[in-house]
Formats: sequence, structure tokens, C-alpha cells
Amino acid sequence: MKNEKNARKSRSSLMRGLTNTRTRFGLALIALVVGLAFLGPLAAPYGPSELIGTPYQAPDADSLLGTDSLGRDVLSRFLFGGRNLIWMALSATLAGLTLGAAIGLATAYFKGRFDGIVMRIVDLQLAFPSVVFALLFVTALGPNPVLLVVLVALSQAPSVARIIRGASLAVVERDYVQWSRAVGLPTHKILMSEILLNVTSPLLVELGLRLMWSISLLAGLSFLGYGIQPPNADWGLMVNESRNALTIQPWAVLAPILAIATLSIGGTLFAEGMSRAIGLTEGVPK
Repeated sequence: MKNEKNARKSRSSLMRGLTNTRTRFGLALIALVVGLAFLGPLAAPYGPSELIGTPYQAPDADSLLGTDSLGRDVLSRFLFGGRNLIWMALSATLAGLTLGAAIGLATAYFKGRFDGIVMRIVDLQLAFPSVVFALLFVTALGPNPVLLVVLVALSQAPSVARIIRGASLAVVERDYVQWSRAVGLPTHKILMSEILLNVTSPLLVELGLRLMWSISLLAGLSFLGYGIQPPNADWGLMVNESRNALTIQPWAVLAPILAIATLSIGGTLFAEGMSRAIGLTEGVPK
């Protein structure tokens, strides 16, 4: 009975969050940019690396956003440039969230020496700047997209682990979890059905925050030259390629910046909407 009551409360928090205006607007912004990234290449007038004019040519009928430093169409590169960032950011976020949630649930459930050792490792990782952590391995192994996803996921997992561990500690002590342990229910079932079910709301908040940080880190690595490599089109790389000609051809820089900012704002609004909804739900008398 207690388990069902807490499950209903968790679903109530989730539904309240998804009906929140901020959450919906954030999801709409994310969907807009994701749709642009994956459907945009279908509307691109040229190939992403096709030379169509002189460098930094002003916008005209043949090139609506002008050309970049090599004479490539800015609009076409922009429409092609979001796919890598989107799939890498989403993959890194989901992987980091999964790993962090698993660590958080396990440490809260087993506690003791296991909790102490794992959380000290987490603290050590948190003390190491994410950019430096990524650059250390990318410099040695090369800017492979899969490697970048793994590195960003590993840099996100410790923060998720601490949040989920904190949320799970109170759940572990509840009667229905203790009863499940007493009757010998398998550990993985207790973690998934009894504990994870009751921390889905903070997990969704972390999803929005981690998505924002993944986007920022991946775009920053591309800007520094350690992400997606030329001649491939990438929003972070586009900013780096044309940053010195911002006053001459601003669209080569502004277009990708606006897309990245919109995606980050969408993730932030989603996280804020979920956070506010959880706070309102938890404030309701039992």
C-alpha cells in the first residue's frame, strides 16, 4: 500500500512537471533544434563542403547567409552542422545519466565501505575540470566521435551519481524497501522497481541539466579544434572557422551560436520546469 502511494506520488510529480509551461516550452525548443539538425540537410541548397563563391561573400539570392572563410555556403553548412552535435550530446547525456544513476542507486542501497570508496572516487572526478579531462584523452587518442561521447558521459556521471544517491538514501529506509529485502526479492528488482521508480523526478531534472552541459562541452571542444574535424560541418567548428571575420560575415558565427543557445536554453527550461513541479508536489500535505 505504501509502495503504491509513493509510486502515485512519483507519477504525480512527473505529470505535473510535463504539464508545466516552462517544461513544455523547453521541450519545444529542443524539438525545434533537433528537427532542424536532422531534417535541415534535406533543404540544404549545396553540399556542406562545396565551394560556391569567394570567401566571406555577403548574403545574396544564391547564398542566403553568405559564404565562410573558404567560400562555402554558410546556410548549407549550418543545416548540416547540427547532426553530430545532437546525436553526440544526446548519447553522452543518456550514457552519463544511466551510469550516474546506477552508481547513485548502488551506493545508497549498499552503503558502508562500498559507498565510502565509490563516493571518494566520484569526488576525485568532480574535482577534475571536465574540459581538461576530455582534452587529456583526446590529445593522446585523437578526436574520435565515439571517444568524445564516452569522455563527456564519464564527466557527467559523477554529478548525477551524487544527486541520485541523495534522493535514494531516504527511499532505501522506507518500509516497503526493507520488506522487499527481508523477503529476499532480487537486488536488481529492488533497485529498479522500488527505488528508481521513486527518484524519476530528480532524474528528469538532471536530464535537462546534463543535456545543457553536454552541448556546451562538445561545442567547446569543436571550437578548440578537438571535436569534429574539418571539412565536416559542425556548429562549434563553424564558430572557430569564422570568428576572425565576425564584423565582415556575422552569419557564419551567429547562426550556429543561436542554434546552440536555443538548444541549451531548452534544456535549462526543461530542468527548471521539472524542478519547480517537484517542489510544488513535495509541498503538498500527505
